[in-house]
Amino acid sequence: MAAEALVAKHPCLKEAGSETGWNGWKNSIKFKMGNYRNKMRGRAGCQEVTVNAGKRSRSNPENEPSRSNIKRPKRAEVNFLPNFPQGKDLSSLEQLRQTIVEEVKKTEKNLPLIRKMMETTFPLSRQNIVMSCPPVSELMDLWPALKIESEVICISSHLK
Repeated sequence: MAAEALVAKHPCLKEAGSETGWNGWKNSIKFKMGNYRNKMRGRAGCQEVTVNAGKRSRSNPENEPSRSNIKRPKRAEVNFLPNFPQGKDLSSLEQLRQTIVEEVKKTEKNLPLIRKMMETTFPLSRQNIVMSCPPVSELMDLWPALKIESEVICISSHLK
């Protein structure tokens, strides 16, 4: 669409011999964006961009190839890996997860508090699922609040 709009706005850029007049521009934009994403993967530290990145080369032969262990999305599922909330890191979210485990063990559960903590620790749970692919039983032990029906509905709304 960008290439088409470019040629429509500036007809002098139309390519002679091309069916549409903008196929070459489309290719150039596609490669330019691919190179830009590759550069941003290293700079930004955005986990969602790096989740499927692997760069094996002559200088780094131990790295995974770029296409190994890629989790392909199915239907509406997205390989979603959000960044941690601002001001939070792995250790603080892990402490919050431990608090959730203790809160779920109580007979009088504070459901609004559990929901708030689960929303805060959502990036940690997604990182755990995407990176290490634990069995469901292990995942349920780590996140016992997922056994609460209201939390399952809340988490599924994050993935839509």
